[in-house]
Amino acid sequence: MAASNPSLYVENTLTYWVSPAKKGGTAVVTIRALLVVILSVGLFLFSVAAQGSSVVELPAPSTEGTLSVERTIARRRSIGNFSEKQLSLEEISQLLWAAQGITDRARGYRSAPSAGATYPLGVYLSVVPEGVGRLSAGVYRYLPAEHGLERTLGESRRLPLREAALGQAPVSEAPVTVVVAAEHAQTTSVYGSRRDRYVHLETGHVGQNIYLQAESLGLGTVVIGAFQDREVQKVMDLLHHREPLYIIPVGYPEE
Repeated sequence: MAASNPSLYVENTLTYWVSPAKKGGTAVVTIRALLVVILSVGLFLFSVAAQGSSVVELPAPSTEGTLSVERTIARRRSIGNFSEKQLSLEEISQLLWAAQGITDRARGYRSAPSAGATYPLGVYLSVVPEGVGRLSAGVYRYLPAEHGLERTLGESRRLPLREAALGQAPVSEAPVTVVVAAEHAQTTSVYGSRRDRYVHLETGHVGQNIYLQAESLGLGTVVIGAFQDREVQKVMDLLHHREPLYIIPVGYPEE
């Protein structure tokens, strides 16, 4: 067997890989051992990925309500005082679908219009303990394509988020708070310097959708724009290039 060319041979029913001789010695490693190592590493990485990508599947949204669009618009008001009544997972499903849900799977269109269908907005949900039935406290990222929630933080951020919002009470009183954040680069690549205008317009569309959906469900909400951007990023564990634009507490109105 030539030392300059690696080759295979069988000894004691085991297949070996023989590398070129190195200074008087030949490095021999069993293929079986290599396969065991590769398989072990692969299973470990798969396990880690599976744990990190667990998604809470949301109930299918309804496209039929009990209130007309006209009646919903007429009744819409900003409400910042909430009761302690728990929201259902079905209500969360409707709110998030109204914000950024897929309405045309063939073309990927969503519930709120977006300049050039660039969809630069991400929707995040902060849930307090016992705030939503069948959903643990923490921070979640809404996944429009899956209509699901990915948990990104496993603890309530109620008080830190209120501090980041300059102490505004609705943020800590609501059972859930929606945070809308923008990844401007997605719109910049198409519209250049006009990106901010289009992103901000789209954020308004999302806010109004949440307002109207909340009203149709008998819920209350108020949009908040006064907060410390960097602090909200830290509290919600947002990447540095995702700029928070809206904080939207939602809950049942206090009677």
